[in-house]
Amino acid sequence: MNSTAKILVPEKEWLIKENDQKIASISKNKKGYLIMQKGITMPFKSLSEIKSRFGIDIFEENIKKIKKDTAVDKNWAIYDFPCSNRPYEPVYSIKQKLPLFAKSSKSKSQYCAGYYIIKFKKGWVKSFCPKLITLERYPYQGPFKTEQEMKTTLNTMNKS
Repeated sequence: MNSTAKILVPEKEWLIKENDQKIASISKNKKGYLIMQKGITMPFKSLSEIKSRFGIDIFEENIKKIKKDTAVDKNWAIYDFPCSNRPYEPVYSIKQKLPLFAKSSKSKSQYCAGYYIIKFKKGWVKSFCPKLITLERYPYQGPFKTEQEMKTTLNTMNKS
């Protein structure tokens, strides 16, 4: 048997596959674990009980983890302004006073690192790492180094 568990919700829900076929799901609750297979729900008190019943240890080296790739995890920044992606060709435009970057080595679009508020027809809107062309077309405030600074300015602009 070639069974693996894919984590759906860490420490709470798993999808069990056998030879790349979905065969069951496991969820953790207050009393233990529930295995749902072909419309039948079976309760188990522990992972070792599941292991002994099915003869496999699906919770060791064969678990496939889902990784999140976020700016917060990577701490990308240009001149202390946070970026949403890994910056390629980062520059600071002295003329526009903006930290600029591309999202890939082949990208033709430039993005502005940091937090901004942009005024559209409906009013001021918050934005994180907008495209440079958007800031060229609409009035804006920023860049801000933190989301809190941006929110404070947004509240002030919305009141006036």
